[in-house]
Amino acid sequence: MKKVQRLLLAILIVTCLLVVVMAVLFEFDVLPCGILESDAKTEYIVAIILEITTLCVIPLALRLFKFGKIHQSLVKGKEKALARWGTLRLLLLCMPLLANVICYWLFMAPTFAYMAIMLFICLFFIFPSMERCVVETSDTRQSEKTE
Repeated sequence: MKKVQRLLLAILIVTCLLVVVMAVLFEFDVLPCGILESDAKTEYIVAIILEITTLCVIPLALRLFKFGKIHQSLVKGKEKALARWGTLRLLLLCMPLLANVICYWLFMAPTFAYMAIMLFICLFFIFPSMERCVVETSDTRQSEKTE
């Protein structure tokens, strides 16, 4: 279980480091900042796509382990299932986070920054601590049904 927890934690840390590195590179003009600022049509299309994506992946990622079939695979498969589903859940939040950060610096539109902040905050709700990994692979639903 410790190995899977470290894998999930590594994904989270690498994503956060990528965000920080990109912000530093854009801030110090190593990467061009605001190059698509005047392209309103592209900004609108990208913003709509990322808004829909962000609004769909947040509830999906936060509730993913509550779906019956996924929960049963976590209980039965433990580490293997947690590695697969935990990685998927993290990537559901991390990929749009990275896309929103990049788009913020390309378009210099605060919409992308707000969505990136929302996704970043959601990462705290699925932080892969050892306790969370153990709880998510145990059959706690049984005790909820009997009470």
